[in-house]
Amino acid sequence: MTLGKLDKPITGALWMGLCGLCFIGVYAGVKYVGPRLPAAESAFLRYALGLVFLIPVARRLLREGLPLNVIKLGAGRALLHTFAVTLWFYAMARIPVAEVSAIGYLTPIFVTLGAVLIMGERLALRRGLAIFVAIMGMLVILRPGFREVSMGHLAMLGTTLCFGVSFLIAKRLTDLASADMVVALLSIGVTIGLIPLTIPVWIAPTSFEVGTLLAVAIFAVAGHYCMTFAFRSAPLTVTQPVGFLQLIWAVATGYLLFGESIDAFVILGGVIIIGAVLYITLREAQLKRRYKEINL
Repeated sequence: MTLGKLDKPITGALWMGLCGLCFIGVYAGVKYVGPRLPAAESAFLRYALGLVFLIPVARRLLREGLPLNVIKLGAGRALLHTFAVTLWFYAMARIPVAEVSAIGYLTPIFVTLGAVLIMGERLALRRGLAIFVAIMGMLVILRPGFREVSMGHLAMLGTTLCFGVSFLIAKRLTDLASADMVVALLSIGVTIGLIPLTIPVWIAPTSFEVGTLLAVAIFAVAGHYCMTFAFRSAPLTVTQPVGFLQLIWAVATGYLLFGESIDAFVILGGVIIIGAVLYITLREAQLKRRYKEINL
């Protein structure tokens, strides 16, 4: 095996690790401004400030044009994302960072369910069992009947559901438009969609809060680029396990920066969900390899 072949998985793992750290920066910034600024306003400022990153590609995007079907799909995805990010900002301000991170791992589960219910994909027994295990992990985190399930928890569950459907739409959009166009449609659409939610609750942000949300936008963009580089460098079987380290960093961030207690049930539930997601990821990769071998 050549050195180059050895280096690629390591490079992919490093990019994915950096991606996780960037998203922890997003968590910390949103958590900090969350108690004072309304969720819709925080989300609006984050996306509005993030539009500056579209400037370098704006001219090329305008030249591409927008077919009607792309506009419809992009608008639908932006609407879902608008509600998703508002619920996410709301949840981040009200429940521990570790719980936000752990529940967030349900998104791939909802993507899998959506692919079955919306796109007509077949649900094999093993995938079905993995989904069941992930739901058990969610119940371990929430512990309904043993503690209060707050609006923050329900908001986070709504977030993962909306994000799951949004990702399914994104998968379709990537077949119809460039990656830059898909990102631009989402950024512009969510910014516009948040305006009517923001106006009724608007309060004047401080310069520090604006600066914090600008940093959140930078961390978010950097995280998505790191994720892209990771996927280009190595397969999901390498990058996905590294991405799950984000739960550990979320627990540490909540404990060190915000004085949140470490909840063993949240960690256990998160690990259960991660195991289910990892199984689905590895199983899908295995099936793809077999399909390629059969068709060689």
